[in-house]
Amino acid sequence: MNLKPLADRVIVKPSAAEERTKGGIIVPDTAKEKPVWGEVIAIGPGKISDEGKLIAPEVKVGDQVLYGKYSGTEVTIDREELLIMRESDIFAIMPKK
Repeated sequence: MNLKPLADRVIVKPSAAEERTKGGIIVPDTAKEKPVWGEVIAIGPGKISDEGKLIAPEVKVGDQVLYGKYSGTEVTIDREELLIMRESDIFAIMPKK
């Protein structure tokens, strides 16, 4: 993928929606919740402050992040569903397992 986000934009690959509940019930496609976490696969150079200085992004490629349910713009690149969002739409970086 040769997609490079601009400014403070981030490209996130959403996690797969849950196929089963914790109790083992299979969830049909129509009832699946939109994922709210995913992996950062590309980041822009950062935001320009009012003083003209570059503010580097806090996230990095490979981070698992938590974001708002309706954040970002959905795009399909090479048959892969991705989200392009501002870094400010990301709520948290999830700890590595």
